[in-house]
Amino acid sequence: MLSMISSALKPVVTRLINPVARFALRCGLTPNAVTLIGATGVVLSAAYFYSTERFFVGTLVISFFALSDLFDGAMARISQKGASTWGGFLDSTIDRITDSAIVVSVLISLARNEDPLSYVVIVTLVSGILIPYIRAKAESLDIVCNVGIAERTERLIISLTAIGFHGLGVSFALAIGFWLLAILGVITVIQRMLVVRKGLLIQ
Repeated sequence: MLSMISSALKPVVTRLINPVARFALRCGLTPNAVTLIGATGVVLSAAYFYSTERFFVGTLVISFFALSDLFDGAMARISQKGASTWGGFLDSTIDRITDSAIVVSVLISLARNEDPLSYVVIVTLVSGILIPYIRAKAESLDIVCNVGIAERTERLIISLTAIGFHGLGVSFALAIGFWLLAILGVITVIQRMLVVRKGLLIQ
């Protein structure tokens, strides 16, 4: 369902961000520079706002910087040079860093308060690291492994929405969001492991 919603919104989002991406290119910015600026903003904002339990404001700031993930891709597509191999590698690596920074910052806050939800957040963190790792490892074995009931974009939306509502004082918002992320993450890990196993048996 989440993937269907994301796919339906993609054309609309593309029409909105392409003019801004063209303007950024005319100003001399590169896709890689936008990636690094956005990542730095996300990591520093998560570390400061979430670890100090300023969840709503932190979510707004992080969401702003997270938009760079949309713009750098659009800039790469419409630039004369096009997307580069290094740019793709950098973007993928930065995604892992920013995703982990958000979850770890929430985990620090929960652990400080000895909240048992921290164990669920740990599962979310580990599964979030394993999902792209399994795909990368599978591709090194010549196996296509892009299955999963929730891709990175959907997981990011769920986490930021849950954290933001938690910051507004909505009861159980954080628990519901991270339990959902943990379940989706574990299921996706299992799905991808089964795909790899099937692919290896066929080879």
